Order: sequence, then structure tokens, then C-alpha cells
Amino acid sequence: MTVTISDTDGVRVISIARPEARNAVDPETARALFDAFMEIDADPTVSVVVLAGIGGTFCSGFDLKSAASGAGESWLREIDLPNEWDARRDPRAGPMGPTRLMLTKPVIAAVEGYAVAGGLELAAWCDMRVVSQSATFGVFCRRWGVPLIDGGTVRLPRIVGQGRANDMILTGRPVSAEEAHRIGLADRVVPEGQTLQAALALAADLARFPQRCLRADHLSARMSGAELGAALRREWRSAAVFLEEGQAGAARFAGGAGRGGAFGEE
Repeated sequence: MTVTISDTDGVRVISIARPEARNAVDPETARALFDAFMEIDADPTVSVVVLAGIGGTFCSGFDLKSAASGAGESWLREIDLPNEWDARRDPRAGPMGPTRLMLTKPVIAAVEGYAVAGGLELAAWCDMRVVSQSATFGVFCRRWGVPLIDGGTVRLPRIVGQGRANDMILTGRPVSAEEAHRIGLADRVVPEGQTLQAALALAADLARFPQRCLRADHLSARMSGAELGAALRREWRSAAVFLEEGQAGAARFAGGAGRGGAFGEE
């Protein structure tokens, strides 16, 4: 089981459970995450969701070993997008799982350790981010030739501003929790090991409010389904780059170039 689910007083916790791979998401995990989040809006017992990672890491991105094996290419072809697409009316899986969904209920990321590459995109997909003091964000897929195709180029500029998003996207450098909080990427910073507890407390606060009003304001504050669909569809064209450059970079990673968690070094 690569994804675990638990419920407490109207709050659902969905956790990535691949600690041996720093919670990298392979196609099986992506599908499991998508299925888990697809159930949220239809479940009247759930008001707020917390997304976490087990074992001290939020998510290190898409599993490049899986990508190097060809499984990544097969998954990308399976989840290809139509030319005309509305993200709200036609929910579809993203490479990392739920990143193309527009839920009516808020999702809070509990970020311990690394949230990099596709893991950063997962965190950006969430509505709020509770972050450990020792957390690290970054577009670490930059050095492997793997593009952002899970909404990173769409959501990061809206969260941190275009200039700061350019800095992160183009350089691929690590961003500390302190900097993430200063630029608006982190909403709360808490001591190491306490993100899940803090995210659950925040979720419980949100769950106490009148929910129809909260969800109406939440929906109004975001891009429309058609607008988001067009933006993600434009970004999705970069998937061709993965097939041209990314698989070679993934093979380098699988061959040991990224061993030891040296994400930011060549």
C-alpha cells in the first residue's frame, strides 16, 4: 500500500507511504492518490483534507527510476489531455495524481523534509502549506531535464509572484522553510516533526466554520475550471520534453547520479 487514509472528526489525512523512495510517486501511487482525492467531494463526512508524507519527507517528486524504466512514458500517454478541457467539469489524473483536480473542499499540505520537483507541485496544488523548519522546496528536476507538468508553472506564479517563481523554476535551487514563508509559499512554519499535528489543528479550525459559505468563497478565490484547464493544457505540451530529454535524465538518476539525496548538486 503506497497511500494511507485515516479520518478524524471531519478531517481526512491522505499520506504518501513510500519512505524507502523518499515518497517519490510512481504511476501506481499517482493513481492511488487520484482515486483517494476523487472520493473527497462526494463524502459528506469529510470537510477538510490533509496531505502528508510518511517517514520525514513530504515528496521527492515523480519516481525517476520508474520513469527510466518506461513506466513514466506509459503513464503520461494514459493521462493525455484533450484539446478542449474544463478542469472542474471533467476531472482527470495528473502525472503526480490529483494535481488536475479542483476540489470544493480545502486541502492542507503537511510538509516535512523535501517537497521538490513534482513534490513541490503537489504542495502548490494544496490550498495551504504547514511547513517544518527544516523543510526544503525546489524545482530539483531542473538538472534532469524533467519539466514541470503538474501545475507548477501555473500555480507557483500565483502563490509567490512571477519574479520569485521565475527564480525557483529557472535555477532549480533549494528554498528553505524560512524563505518559503517570507515569499508566501509556506503559510505556517512549525518545529520539525510537528507539521501533521499543526495541519490537523488548522484543519479542525476550518471544519468548524459553516461549510457552504467557506466552500463558496474558496471556489470564488480560484481560477475557473475552464481557465485552469487551459493553463494546465498549455503546460502539458511540455510533456514532449520529458520524452526527449527527461527519460535520459531519469536514466542518469537511476544509474546513481542522484544517490544519497544530493538533490541540489550535479
